[in-house]
Amino acid sequence: MRREERKRIGRDELLDAVTRLVARGPQPLECGVAGHGAGHLCLALSGQVALADLVEEISRRYGPSRNLAMGGYADPTVDATAGLPLLTPFGKHVVDMRAWAYGSWWIGAGTADSGDGVRRVVLVAERAEPVVDGLPADASWVERVAAVTGWVGDRRVRTIDWAAVEQRLGTALPSDYKQLAEIFGHGDFDGFLSLYVPDAGVSGMDIVDHAEYLARDASQEGTRLWRPYDIHPAPGGLLQWAVSEQADQFYWVTEGSDPEAWPVLVYEEVPDSWRRFDCSAAEFVFRMLTERGHPYSTARYFDTH
Repeated sequence: MRREERKRIGRDELLDAVTRLVARGPQPLECGVAGHGAGHLCLALSGQVALADLVEEISRRYGPSRNLAMGGYADPTVDATAGLPLLTPFGKHVVDMRAWAYGSWWIGAGTADSGDGVRRVVLVAERAEPVVDGLPADASWVERVAAVTGWVGDRRVRTIDWAAVEQRLGTALPSDYKQLAEIFGHGDFDGFLSLYVPDAGVSGMDIVDHAEYLARDASQEGTRLWRPYDIHPAPGGLLQWAVSEQADQFYWVTEGSDPEAWPVLVYEEVPDSWRRFDCSAAEFVFRMLTERGHPYSTARYFDTH
C-alpha cells in the first residue's frame, strides 16, 4: 500500500481514513514516521480532536476496546494476538493505548512521549492470522478449530438436512457454522461455549426451536431485552447460535443478504453490554480458544482444548 499523506486531519476525516484502511482487506502497510517500521500506518490528528471523543466514536463503530497501556505502563502479557503491533512502533515511549480488533487489522488510539511532549496517536496495524502446526497457512477457520481441539481422525460427521433447517428459519446460514454443526454436533468448547445445532437432542439447544422461541417471545413481550436490536426474522434481526455457561449469548446480526458476512454479536446479560466481532462463528471460536487477549478467552485457563 502506498503511504498515506500525513496531513493533520479532523475527527470525522480520521475515522473515514480508518474505515477505508480496514475495508481494503489484508495489504502491507508502511508508516511514514521516522523510525517506525512496516506493518502499520500512523494517522496524524488535528490539534482540535479530543482523544476521549475519538475513543468513544471508534468504540461505537468497532466495539469495546482493550487496554494495552496506561500511565506509561504497558501490559507485559500483551503479545501479537492481543495487540502488540500497536505498541511496537512506540517502544518504551508509549503512555496509553486502547486497541480494537477488526478482521485482519488492529486499530489503536492513545498517547506516546515524542521527546518534546506527549502526543496523541492513532494507527492501524496488520493483524496476523494464527497458524496451527501441521496445517497450511490458508487452512479454514473450521479446520483450525478441529485441529486445536484434536477433533480429527475417525470422528463421524453428522448428516443434516440443511434445506429443511433453512426453510424453517427462513434464511440461509453461514457455511462455516454448518461445518461446525456437522463436525462437532451439540456440546461445549472448553466447557464454556455451547453450540445451538439442529436436532441437538438436548432440550433448548436446537437452533431452529430456539429461534422460534425467541421470535414468539419478541412478538408477545417486545424487543426491550435486545434493544437497540430486533430478533430474527425481522430484517437485520439477531439469530442466536451459541450460549456460554455464564449465560453470555452469541448471535449473528442477519444484516444484508449474504450470511457469510454476518458479524457476531455477544450479550452478557448486563445492560448495554453488546460486543460486536466482525468475523465468522468459526473464527470467533478459534480465537476464543487460542488468544489469551480475547474478551471471551479460554486460552487463559486451558493449554489444551
